Amino acid sequence: MNAKLFFSSSAKVWEDIAWVYGIEETGFDGWEIVSDGNYRLENPDSFRNVQDVLSTTRLLASVHAPYGDLNLATLNDPIWRESVRQIKTCIRHAAPLTDRVTVHPGYISPVGKMMPEKVWALQKEALREIGKCACEHGVLACLENMISYKEFLCRFPEELIGMTEGIDGIGMTFDFGHANTVGKVGEFLRYVDRADHIHIHDNHGVTDEHLALGDGTIDWKSTGRAIASGYKGKRIVIEGRSIEEAKKSLAVYRREFA
Repeated sequence: MNAKLFFSSSAKVWEDIAWVYGIEETGFDGWEIVSDGNYRLENPDSFRNVQDVLSTTRLLASVHAPYGDLNLATLNDPIWRESVRQIKTCIRHAAPLTDRVTVHPGYISPVGKMMPEKVWALQKEALREIGKCACEHGVLACLENMISYKEFLCRFPEELIGMTEGIDGIGMTFDFGHANTVGKVGEFLRYVDRADHIHIHDNHGVTDEHLALGDGTIDWKSTGRAIASGYKGKRIVIEGRSIEEAKKSLAVYRREFA
């Protein structure tokens, strides 16, 4: 496996960007930018700060699109359109930095529960629009599997594959921390050769704790071996809450993903 190793922290989106230099110092190849808080890429000052860090380090970049208060599957048309617009805006601004943007799927609202087929259809239509934008800008927008809340779409591999299959410009991010919250790590590993991007972090199989590798219940010896032998993508992103946890995760990664 020749994948580059990145670090990302959604916990730090409101912090000064100086923390990012610690990613390179710790030994990572790249930074996955969470386009939120102080790192919204459509904000000229934020974009300039991101460019400054990338130009003064050897860090490569990938991007995680914004997701707070957005819903690509809502029946509320103005909110649906705004959600699609924000993802497309992120892709346009991410394109000079990377060819990979991770996108969260939508969720079933209380109103959506009355029309679940329409909810899934709206998610599919959102991906078609996002995929067109991604193709125009040389980016692959990778839909990510979600955590154990039953309202989220695409918690299981079959749902994620079915939702993304056949849409130009759309790929898949396999998040093994998320998969652990639904007890599906093994199932996602069966399809790991189809993943376009990977996120790894740990938890105790219930909530999305974003713990350092080895601090939860995922068996990284078997999981790391399976990913290393089957994954064909270019990047693996360790997600965590701090540089200290990044260091701990990196040690586990080097031991178990060899």
